[in-house]
Order: sequence, then structure tokens, then C-alpha cells
Amino acid sequence: MPIAEYPSVTPPQVRVVAFMPGASAETVKEVIGNPIEEEVNGVDGMVYMQSRSTNDGRYFLNITFENGVDSDMAMVNVSNRVAVAENMLPFEVRARGIRIRKAAPDDLLAIAFYSKSGSMTELEMNSWVEANFMERIARIPGLATSDLIGATYGMRVWLDMDRMASLGVSTVEVKNAIREQNAVVPAGRIGQGPSRENSALQFNLITEGRLSTAQEFEQIIVRTLVDGTHVYLGDIADLEIGSQFYDAYATYNGGAAALVAMQANPDANALETGAAVKAVLEDISSILPADMEYAIPYDTTQSVEASIRSIVQTLFIAVLLVIAVTYLFLGNVRATLAPVVAIPVSLIGTFAFMQMGGFSINTVTLFGLILAIGIVVDNAILVVENVERILNENPKWDAKQSTIQAMKEVTGPIIASTLVMLAVFIPVAMLPGITGLMFAQFSITICIALVLSAINALTLSPALCAW
Repeated sequence: MPIAEYPSVTPPQVRVVAFMPGASAETVKEVIGNPIEEEVNGVDGMVYMQSRSTNDGRYFLNITFENGVDSDMAMVNVSNRVAVAENMLPFEVRARGIRIRKAAPDDLLAIAFYSKSGSMTELEMNSWVEANFMERIARIPGLATSDLIGATYGMRVWLDMDRMASLGVSTVEVKNAIREQNAVVPAGRIGQGPSRENSALQFNLITEGRLSTAQEFEQIIVRTLVDGTHVYLGDIADLEIGSQFYDAYATYNGGAAALVAMQANPDANALETGAAVKAVLEDISSILPADMEYAIPYDTTQSVEASIRSIVQTLFIAVLLVIAVTYLFLGNVRATLAPVVAIPVSLIGTFAFMQMGGFSINTVTLFGLILAIGIVVDNAILVVENVERILNENPKWDAKQSTIQAMKEVTGPIIASTLVMLAVFIPVAMLPGITGLMFAQFSITICIALVLSAINALTLSPALCAW
């Protein structure tokens, strides 16, 4: 079962993320936002959507759905709508891809990679984390998103506008030249049939595709002049390896760092997901650069563990107190056995129904179980006390006869008292809004325990008394 601090009351959300390098917020809104929003608007189960465009070319769209809508199906529906709008988007946006994912309401973990002596730059750390850590955690079940805050290496092209003007070169030509000549394309084969001469050998032609150094980028041909000479990118620009962007960075303890923020799926087990991430950290600790270390400055799993641990301790204390009080008033171990058995039977059965209902183990459901512990023994105590009374009044009767007579007398009251308790807690599950969502699991958990305790009092408890 999923383990969380509180029940999930956040309506399902799907996020669409796109990127257009160099575009302003207004341009992003016009060329990316409008086509996508026109198609996504009205998707099944949608309540509203919010979009945000930034001056660094990024576009974010959050679509919020009604509570109860399946989040996986919502993501599929949004993906189908976005696919229709893709043909209307610029090539730069389609080439970089559009990310569609379930939005997580809260961060799960934040991990900072930092240099102990400061010898590593932010770019070096970001690039190492991107290559060695991000791919590994992407395969962890239950992890919705993982974002590296900061940029990795990129080729910076500083254009000389005066030189470009003298040669009549436009920025569009520069962009097209970089895109066309910095690409991997198939070059073909030599000796592949059919051919005029029978060749026993075939050779794959391999050409240099993706460029990686500033010197290679400088040799990109931007234009060929009338006299046959070439205008190279290095003639009109200065090139250097730098950062993809400079508007986001992370620090840890005052120094540069690579920060990774992670969010878990709403239906995931937060503790298991967090443990899987920490296991990956342990695995890569042996290959960390000599001057790099990591820290976890933000970890929600610790509060979840502490909260669940405290509630579980309270649960065990409640069980012990109920057993002690029951024994104190019934006076013997055998009579105490029947009410005590009702506790594990009701709790185990409740957990089974909680799993079938998609509930999580959280503070609300555990509080409901703590409250139910003192209630589930009442019906069993009623059966035991009535059997004890009949045995005392009729010394010649055996335990079986006394139990049959006792059940004739208390079956109705047990059913009636259970229905009364259900009438108290069921309306709580029907409260509207966030309050109803928060306490629905609390109410239903108690109701399940009550029903199981009544079944136990009408079946197992009499069998124990007659034994």
C-alpha cells in the first residue's frame, strides 16, 4: 500500500512543457501557447488550465482535472490533443520535444552536488550529474519528475553584427547553417547492390556529424560568395563552450552546486521511492569525482517516517491498553481472549479493504484505526459478558448451550449498535470540498472496522465462547 503523510486531496494535474530558444514571453505565448491551448481546451474531465511563458523561451501549461479522474487517462488525452497541435509549432520546438507528464503537488527530495574545495565549476558539476545521475533515477518507479536546476555545456556563438552587415549575412542564415551542418545524416554505402560490377565487399560511409568543439563550429560555411570564397562562422562570430543559459543556478552553503529536485507520483509510496533514490546515491558515491560530494537539504520522507512511526507507536499502545482494561474487568484470560482476537481480525481485514479501495497508509487512516480499536472490542465484550451471565444463572448448561442462548439475546443489539455507529461516521465521508476528501478515508476506515467487528462478534466470538 502507498505510504504518505496525508491523503491525496489534490485534483489530478497534467503539465505540458515546451522550449523555444531565444524567444520572448510574447513570442512563446503566440507561437506555442495559443496552438496548444486551443487543442487542449475542453479535454475530458478538465476543470481549468493555467499557462506561463518566460523570457528565456520556456512554456508551461498546467491542466487541472476533476477529482476522481484517472491521472493516467488524463495524460493520454492531453498527449493526443498536443499531438494534433504539433504540426502548427515551429521546428525548433518540435525538434527539442514537448514533455507531457503528471504534475506532482509537492517535492519529494532535493539533492545538492557540490565541490568541497570549490575546484569544480557549476557547469562541470551539472554536466556530471546529467550524465551519471539523472538517467539512473529516471528509471525509478513512482518518481514523477526530476529536474536539474542549472544548465549543462552549450556552444555560445557571439555574433559580430558589423561584420555580418558588411557581408550581408543575416542571423537566419547563421541559424540555418548551424542546424544543417551540425547534424548526423546517413552518407550511404559503397558496393551495395545492385551495381554494375559485382562487389564482394560493402563499405559504410561515416561522416562527421555532430560538432563538439569551438574549432569545428568555426568551420561551418555560412555563405559562398560570388568569387567562390566561403564565409565561415568563425569569420563573423566568436565561439566558446559555455552554459546553455545563465538565468538559473543553484548554491549550497554559499558555493556553486548542482541541485536536483524530485517529485513523486501522487499514488506512489513516498518512502519506497525516496529509498530507491538514496540507493542510487549510494551506488554512484564510488564514482563521484574526487572533489565532489552530495547532500540532501530537503527530504520529506523523514517527516513522513516520523509521523507514521509516532502513529504506529500510538496504535500499539492503544492495543495494549484495550487488552489490559478488558482483562481487568472480565477477570480471566479465557474470557479476555474473544474480545482481544477481534482487534487483529478487524485491523487486518480493514487493511485489506483499504488496499482494494486505493487508500494509502497515512496519519488520517491510522488515526481512524486507533479510534476503532476501542470500538471493535465492544461487540465481542457484549457477547462474552452475556455468555458469562447465562453460565452463572444456569450452572447445568454447558458453554455451547449458553452461547446459543446468549446470541439469541444479543444478535439484534449488536446489529443495531453497529448501524448507529455507522450512521455517525458515514455522513463524514459525504462532506463536500477538501474537508470531505481529507476525512473520507478516516470515516470509511472506521466504518469498515465496525462492520468487520460486528461480523466477528456474530461468528468468531461465539465460536470461541462455545469452545
